[in-house]
Formats: sequence, C-alpha cells, structure tokens
Amino acid sequence: MRARPLTLIQDDLVAYDEAMERMNDLVAQRQADARPDTLWLLSHPSVYTIGRRTPMSHLPDPSRGIPVVETGRGGQLTYHGPGQLVGYLVVKLAEDQGIVDYVREVELRLVEALGKLGLPAERRDTPPGSELLTGVWTVETGRKIISIGMRQSRGVTSHGFALNVDGDLDPWNWAVACGMPDVDMTSLKRELGGATPSMDEVRTAVAAAFEAS
Repeated sequence: MRARPLTLIQDDLVAYDEAMERMNDLVAQRQADARPDTLWLLSHPSVYTIGRRTPMSHLPDPSRGIPVVETGRGGQLTYHGPGQLVGYLVVKLAEDQGIVDYVREVELRLVEALGKLGLPAERRDTPPGSELLTGVWTVETGRKIISIGMRQSRGVTSHGFALNVDGDLDPWNWAVACGMPDVDMTSLKRELGGATPSMDEVRTAVAAAFEAS
C-alpha cells in the first residue's frame, strides 16, 4: 500500500446528524486543499443508516425505537451504536485511484489493525452476481466485524467504516445488515472474550494502520 499519512481527529459520542454536518465541512475543506487528508474516529448513539438502494423490507420494525437515517454513502443498511468505533475518511484520491480501489485499501489497513489486536481477519472478493462483499470478516469464524460504506465527490472520499468493539449486537439482528440476510455480525468482544482490547487500544491500532496522527 502507498504511504498516506493522515491527520487524526478523535471524539467520543457524536450524534449522527451532527457528524454528517462536520464531515461535509471537512470534505469541502479538502476539496479546496484547505486541510490535509483526515481520519476522524468517533462513535454514535444508536442509529440505523441506509444507502440509496436499501429495500424497505430490510429496515427494522419501528417499535424497536432506533431511528433510521438515509445517507449519501454507498452500501446498504448499517447499525451504529455505543461500543462501536466509526472512522470517517476524508482523503483526496490519486489520479490513478478510484473509490473502489481506495475501499480495498481501507479493508487491508483494517485487516492489519485487527491482526495487531489479536484477531485474524480478511477481506473478501465478490462472486459474480452477488451483493458487494465490502467489509472485513474474521478468519476463524467467518463472521463480519467491520462494515464499510464510502463515496467520493470531486476526487475526495467521505463516510468510512464501523468496527464493532464491545457494543450490543442485538440491533444487527432486528434488520437486514449490509444487504445480506444471512450475515452474522460480530465484535471484538464476541470473538476474543476476556482478551478484548479496550476502545483506546482499538483506536490506537486503527490510527497506526492508517498512519494517522
């Protein structure tokens, strides 16, 4: 992978709508070359976000009480909540690099981070005619631990990834995650049990994988 040092921003819990406003501002600054490439690490209160192609049948029952927000990223339905590390990537793509190329780079960097945290993981190629297998899966159990949904505008990326650390996994089962009815979502806590790293340790490993400081 090419060297691509990023500027790191860190926050704790930020409302999704508020985060989108700030992310869009960061994107505008990067498009104007008014700021460097940036990785923003944070978490959200419980919310489902959906892409433009998400079928209504994939949405949760409203009685669950978790808001559903349509977003401009690629991908299908994703859940965000406490105990999950979200990373927004505001990066100017190289002239020879498209958004799909960059998503593959993001997957590989996150695989590296999980390996440093003690969890072997992998990205997957999409079989012809299947739902896009964007994200990261555990090697031993075959469960999905990271969701990725991104877009690019005027050569600058936005949105990013969600890594399940130690939060409640039940909301994933109340909807169709990632457009895959049979997907089994997991977390570092589910896979590693008592050896689960702290959120601060996860943040450090992820930042290092993205050369962010």
